[in-house]
Amino acid sequence: MKLRTFLASTVAAAAALAFATPALAQNYKSEYRMSLVLGTAFPWGKGGEIWAAKVKEKTQGRINIKLYPGVSLIQGDQTREFSALRQGVIDMAVGSTINWSPQVKQLNLFSLPFLLPDYAAVDAVTQGEVGKSLFATLEKAGVVPLAWGENGYREISNSKHAIKTPADLKGLKIRVVGSPLFLDTFTALGANPTQMSWADAQPAMASGAVDGQENPISVYQAAKLHTVAQKHITMWGYMNDPLVFVVNKDIWNSWTPADREAVRQAAIEAGKEQIAIARKGMVEADKPLLKEIAANGVTITQLTPAERDAFVKATRPVHEKWKNQIGADLVQAAEKAVAARKP
Repeated sequence: MKLRTFLASTVAAAAALAFATPALAQNYKSEYRMSLVLGTAFPWGKGGEIWAAKVKEKTQGRINIKLYPGVSLIQGDQTREFSALRQGVIDMAVGSTINWSPQVKQLNLFSLPFLLPDYAAVDAVTQGEVGKSLFATLEKAGVVPLAWGENGYREISNSKHAIKTPADLKGLKIRVVGSPLFLDTFTALGANPTQMSWADAQPAMASGAVDGQENPISVYQAAKLHTVAQKHITMWGYMNDPLVFVVNKDIWNSWTPADREAVRQAAIEAGKEQIAIARKGMVEADKPLLKEIAANGVTITQLTPAERDAFVKATRPVHEKWKNQIGADLVQAAEKAVAARKP
């Protein structure tokens, strides 16, 4: 009798396991698609690679992620990434606040010219109450934000001459991302902003169809922009481009609570590592990354505080115009966080 009961229990347990395992497998995809604008040669893509590796490790291989750089899941149109993520075309992403700002207007906060004067200011905003508020906004918009990353401070380069004053930008064709705020900023400075995807930007610079661009120095160096006539860089630090590690909501809900927590912790760890990579060469006193670039025959212009202030004043009307569109309370909260930051 005992033997029969034992055998019956064993069979029942095996049957339960047999039913449970396919159910789990049915909920989990064999592979999840992560969208990235830049590949692993760049700090941005490296962040996605680190996240994917950590997720695989922390979930014992239950969640496998494939990277799709160049926003290849949406034919290279980075401004469609957020909509595709929300719709489930994309499962996960490390995305730019700039690229997602057309769909989530509050993310334009980071594109306000000269709001964030240094890395301490960036950290005060993203890692504080403002950052939490923006994550809540993203959740309402239909995705699950997990951690902050960073593309970096966007510096301006061009093929014509050194830029030291707003007047030096007059008439220059500058490639910008598809954001109305960027158009307003560069128009206010007298430039001729041209919206263009990153895939199209490098050939355009090489041919002279555009004169310049603005991007983090790490992107400039990894993309070897000195080889496409970008011989003049101005360090003006007019804005920083934070990245966000996110998961599609339905995908998130398909995972067990334990795996969700594993993915979240992996994102937080990867975000910290990615930010350190993005800032490498720029936070050290001698800024070795700038030395590497200068060695390629590139002229690097460092603005004095008075010179930078001229750019701040020239773009102030843009700040005022966009403040209410973004949310005056949110902008004010960010300004307070910046003012109270610790160096």
